[in-house]
Amino acid sequence: MPIAALALGAGFGTTIHSGVAAAAETTDVVRSGAAEDTYSSSTRPTYNFGAAPTLAVGRNAGDTLTGYVKFTVGPLGTGVTAKGAKVTLTRDAAKTLPASVTLSRVADTAWTEKSLTGKTAPKLGAAVATVKPAATANAVTFDVSSVVKGAGTYTFAVTSTVANAQARFRSAEATTGQPALDVSVARPVATKPTTPVATKPTTPVATKPTTPVATKPVTTTPTTPATTPANPADCKVDVKLVPTCGVLWGAAAGGFSDVPRDEALKTFEAKSGRTSTIYHTYHKGDEVWPTKDEIAMTNDPAHPRTLMLNWKVGYGTTWAKVASGAQDARIDKAAAYLKANFPTKPFFLVLHHEPENDVNPAAGSGQTAKDFAAMFRHTALRLKADGVTNAVFTVAYMNYEKWNNTAWWGDLYPGDDVVDWVGVDTYNNAEKGAFHYGDFNYLMNRTNDPKFPGFYTWATTKHPSKPIMVAEWGVYDSSKTVQGKNKADVYSTVLPQLAKMPQIKGLVYFETAKDQSGHDIRMDDTPEALAGFKKIAADPRFNVKL
Repeated sequence: MPIAALALGAGFGTTIHSGVAAAAETTDVVRSGAAEDTYSSSTRPTYNFGAAPTLAVGRNAGDTLTGYVKFTVGPLGTGVTAKGAKVTLTRDAAKTLPASVTLSRVADTAWTEKSLTGKTAPKLGAAVATVKPAATANAVTFDVSSVVKGAGTYTFAVTSTVANAQARFRSAEATTGQPALDVSVARPVATKPTTPVATKPTTPVATKPTTPVATKPVTTTPTTPATTPANPADCKVDVKLVPTCGVLWGAAAGGFSDVPRDEALKTFEAKSGRTSTIYHTYHKGDEVWPTKDEIAMTNDPAHPRTLMLNWKVGYGTTWAKVASGAQDARIDKAAAYLKANFPTKPFFLVLHHEPENDVNPAAGSGQTAKDFAAMFRHTALRLKADGVTNAVFTVAYMNYEKWNNTAWWGDLYPGDDVVDWVGVDTYNNAEKGAFHYGDFNYLMNRTNDPKFPGFYTWATTKHPSKPIMVAEWGVYDSSKTVQGKNKADVYSTVLPQLAKMPQIKGLVYFETAKDQSGHDIRMDDTPEALAGFKKIAADPRFNVKL
């Protein structure tokens, strides 16, 4: 399910396209969220505030409060140059801003938010920028172009000398409005060779024949035929549901509502103008799946669909116990039902999507990342041994920077022998400048740690043979007043940037009027959003036949 997130894409977060700078380059914005942030107090020198959802800054009743923010900018890419940079801090609604706020450079980058106190706080360097905001300004922005020139770790301190005027900014622990560092960059663009213009042949003039000169024959290299048919209607799937060309289109509609999922999907299809080839649903524990209604959705010849079923097989127990065989009766029961009721049609089976949310790294917890991988392997192999032949096993990650950067994240992968598709659930905020604001490239490849290259890059590098399933994606707008064009602007980046990510073979929208965080992820909450989404749905690359 959706969560709050971080960065931009070509034109946004890990990157954001903002326009064409010249014939041979485009300008983007690369966004990095705070890797660490906290604040110190002069009157409470031993206190640590690393877990606080706000950064307190300023002077109040003799107490001097200093905020600290650390950003890590990953590699920008070959030939990419930084053109400018800015740091944005969002005001917490409970406090007004002082008349002046200063951002200073901090040379020490080794501090951590868990250990910094007034006694251990690093020394402040020279001021980089000072702003004079309105008391109720939504955010403050500092120009840090003189400091941020490319990849690296950058630390800043936030202060105010205004007496009795404490400010509070949202920290990385807040649900929205986290600190952000936006780097404007110029990216080189390969120029397309010109196609020679055919000219009408001229009638040769008769001349006296000359003696031919022997020349060495020219050897031509045969071209490899294109794998993508010229006609998108020729795209079809194999036994693992991998399309020969194009991208599978799908949806999980009506999330967090009482509307039956099949009814919600049909409404979604009518509004978007396209049948959802993938019908995404969720199950846990001993629930029977697929249900009769889900099976019926795959038997509609006018609207061909396949299923993507999420199953939390370890519901009510632990991953370690599932891996040890404690839930084999549950797995065997599911296999028997499948063979009797849905034996042949291939379907996607996601085992415990977004496992990062449920990891407990403590040894013996039964919920470590390695326990998840073992649970996935055991369940997949058990189902196969039970005679299930039509399940296409899919692992679905969360794409949240906090988890991607952990030491245990890499241990989640169950193994290429039991994973057919590598999936990801990922969401963007359409509010410009907000946490997780970005384009489609950012949606797929955001990162705030140079050790993690972004999900798409990770998947295609570590598991190049596996197709990528965007098992859930969506766009919400956290603006106080929803701007109709905000979502449309994000939607407009999907098709051109999807074309540059050929390993993505499935795209499934998660639609809800209100998720756990209160976000509206409907694609039709404004007329502009619906129009933008319908342009995506109408693209012929989604004309894949089952």
